[in-house]
This record gives sequence, C-alpha cells and structure tokens, in this order.
Amino acid sequence: MKKERQLAVLKVIAETDVETQNQMIDELTKIGIESTQATVSRDIKELHLVKELTPRGTYRYTTSGRAETQNQKVRLTSIFKESILSYVAAQNIVVMKTLPGLAPAACGALDAMGLENLVGTIAGDDTAFLAMRDSVSAERFCDEIESLLV
Repeated sequence: MKKERQLAVLKVIAETDVETQNQMIDELTKIGIESTQATVSRDIKELHLVKELTPRGTYRYTTSGRAETQNQKVRLTSIFKESILSYVAAQNIVVMKTLPGLAPAACGALDAMGLENLVGTIAGDDTAFLAMRDSVSAERFCDEIESLLV
C-alpha cells in the first residue's frame, strides 16, 4: 500500500501543482487513496519532495533529485556487495575477487560512486585491480569494504 500511495503522490505532483499537504490529501482522495496528514508528511520526507516557486508566484511540491541520487547509491552499493568475494591491499593497489563475470559490474559501481582516492579500475572476468592514490588509501578502502560487507 505504501509503495502504491507514494507512486500516486509522485503522479499527483507531476500532473497538478500541489501547494499544501491538505491539498495533497484531497488530490489523493480524488483518485481513491485515503490518507492522513501524518502519512502524507512522511511520504513527502521519504520521497525527498521540496517546494519550488512557480511562475505564478505560488509554490508546489516537486522531486528534489536527491531521491534519485540516493536510490542510485543504494543500487551501486548493492551491486558491489553482491559481487565481491575477497579483497586485499598490495601497496596502493587493491585486488578484488568477484563472482565470475561480475568484476566489470563491481568496477563500474565503484567508478560511478566517485570515490576521492580511487584513481582508476581495471576489470577482468572475476578479478579487479583498483589503483588508489597511496597505500594508506588502499588500506582505508579495504576497511570500508569490510564495513560494507558486514
């Protein structure tokens, strides 16, 4: 029910300029979804909706873009977690073993994360080499991998 309601909220704000939570409740009721102010408030927070100024000088709810960014980060982390079997730092290089065929996915996820000390990645079928700025960065990255996989 929550997912359907939140999809309905996104549909409503895409089709209608909704300025208040009460107006959102009314719009949801029109399409057959009963909701309370507290529930709408939680949905707005979870969907990362923000108010923007319209050309008419009123405000309306819209997506902030943060939801997409966070969803992408969750997906990338999930891809990374599901593919890694082992990892070890060797100087400034981190060598990762993955499930067969998943090294490119793991490297792609890491590249998309924009990690500060990651210089570059090379992926084979089930092995990835990560070039870090220095050996300290490589060790710290291994610690981060450990916390991700727990």
